[in-house]
Amino acid sequence: MTLVQYMTWVDFDALRRQTDLVLIPLGAVEVYGPHLPMGADGIATMALTQRVAERVPAFVAPLIPVGFSQSLAEFPGTLSVRPQSLLAYTRDVAESFIRWGCRRILFVNGHAGNVPYLNELALELEATYQVRCAQIDWWRFIQPLVEDLVESDLLPHGHAAEFGTSVMLHLVPEHVRMERAVRTEPALPDDFPEFLRPRSYRAQTATGVLGDATKGTAEKGAEVMRRAVERVVAFIQSDAFRAP
Repeated sequence: MTLVQYMTWVDFDALRRQTDLVLIPLGAVEVYGPHLPMGADGIATMALTQRVAERVPAFVAPLIPVGFSQSLAEFPGTLSVRPQSLLAYTRDVAESFIRWGCRRILFVNGHAGNVPYLNELALELEATYQVRCAQIDWWRFIQPLVEDLVESDLLPHGHAAEFGTSVMLHLVPEHVRMERAVRTEPALPDDFPEFLRPRSYRAQTATGVLGDATKGTAEKGAEVMRRAVERVVAFIQSDAFRAP
């Protein structure tokens, strides 16, 4: 498996005769607790796409690293692009692969803020080009896969919490500062969580963590990735993701 940016055009041409699938990873650069790298979302999705492409023939597109993270902008270092910029850039990348014969596009997305815009793009691409599109919302995608691994009693899948920390400990331990890992409960109670409202993220957590990051382990992270790869491969090989 070779990332597209490292391929020669000759090898690219050969691979497009073997597969109609492209994996497009997306991430974010934003606060991810005091102990984890701000690019954690993209680190996770790049790892997943590469491991999946070792199992099934697929193009792995370059990472789209910055997403729509405006809700986290109060924390230093957070980067954000406007939704229309994210949509336009990702559309152009996808259409480039469509032009070279890709009929199946899987957006491997690591950031919740990108989700609605990628759904919109997927609908547009399917209607325009008669291709098949799907999206993985990474940190939500893994939740049902790892229920038996949960140790924390507080938001195990919260921001930079047990499972975010575990995945980073597995993938990039050299960039994790576990001595800074903390347990942080939401500062503001929400008696109406079913109503979606704009709220200050920094007012919810002074650390950037929501949950218990101290429960993260590299072993759990490795198992998360293993199970995720198996599930993605099963989907890719199923009739549910057959090209139209």
